[in-house]
Amino acid sequence: MDKIKLIATTAFGLETLVKWEVEDLGFEDMAVSNGKVEFSAEIADIPRANMWLRCAGRVQLKMGEFRATTFDELFEQTKALPWEDWITRDGQFTVLGSSVKSQLGSFRACQSIVKKAIVERLRHAYKVSWFRENGPEYTVKVSMLRDVATLTIDTSGSGLHKRGYRADFGDAALKETLAAAMVKLSFYEPERILLDPFCGSGTIPIEAAMLARNIAPGIQRDFASEAWPTIGLKPWKDARREAEGAIRRDIEVQIFGSDIDPAMVELSKNNAQKIGLAEDIVFEEKDVRDVWIDKPYGVVITNPPYGIRMGEFAEINQLYVSLHKTFRKKKGWSVYVLTADTKFPDYFKRAKPNRVRKLFSGPLEVRYYQYYGERPPRDLD
Repeated sequence: MDKIKLIATTAFGLETLVKWEVEDLGFEDMAVSNGKVEFSAEIADIPRANMWLRCAGRVQLKMGEFRATTFDELFEQTKALPWEDWITRDGQFTVLGSSVKSQLGSFRACQSIVKKAIVERLRHAYKVSWFRENGPEYTVKVSMLRDVATLTIDTSGSGLHKRGYRADFGDAALKETLAAAMVKLSFYEPERILLDPFCGSGTIPIEAAMLARNIAPGIQRDFASEAWPTIGLKPWKDARREAEGAIRRDIEVQIFGSDIDPAMVELSKNNAQKIGLAEDIVFEEKDVRDVWIDKPYGVVITNPPYGIRMGEFAEINQLYVSLHKTFRKKKGWSVYVLTADTKFPDYFKRAKPNRVRKLFSGPLEVRYYQYYGERPPRDLD
């Protein structure tokens, strides 16, 4: 099989960051568009991409892309694709769909048509009339956008944000992929102190420590395509061996997380223990009003609570004021805050933000406020 096309899906606003990650892995021939980065690869690269992409949502195998304005066109062009190269005779596969600004507006109908077309192709390829469907699992997606159908197979399974160290908190929790993006956008370096005064379940400090030690985000989890015969076991074993060998064990990190909720602090400690970082992060039960900084240089990366109901705003604003009081004279501290509250700069008055990025935490539009601190002298850097 020749080169394949992979798609790293992204949350809106993180496309460039994921592009950088794809480049760092040595991939080329990239195309960036809203919510995805497409790149050329080989089959053996599927494990590496899944193992190392910190900020992407999933890694999808692109099967084909074509224009379709009728269900007949969708059926015939789907059927023409080499599904038997990937889906086994006993494979279990489901079809998901979406349709935006397309004449084929019913995503359910698109799903049904694609399913029938793939079954017809596999029947002909394997010369069978029915399938046992007790083998590897495959999730096919048909995405219709402006009458162009993109057909993919998901290689990841669970979203890449599921690293394996944290319990599922639902859509309201900060995803690990977004937390990793926050750290990378801060240009944090292991030599610097990092603090999260609203650490919650510890996601930001843990992702920072994983980045500092170069721990592959997928090192402790499984992926759907591990069971695919087309890839085989060796590339997965090689990818895991490479990930183990890449861990930086010879550095010291200074990462701190605090939260007013003792249950969350305990949970943070447990999460760090699961990923092997309990010795790298200090978690403490502490109100943000009691945070004391005695070091001239460092980085704050945090996702403070923000009021959704009107009655919460007064309390939340006081937290912002407390954050300002702690860091207003700490010119050597860079401060990075993710919040949906557009009034945050009115309360954190040390300076105007150097940059504001619009991002999305799940479906919620948020802002990443970036306040750059002074760089430490070279002998301290």
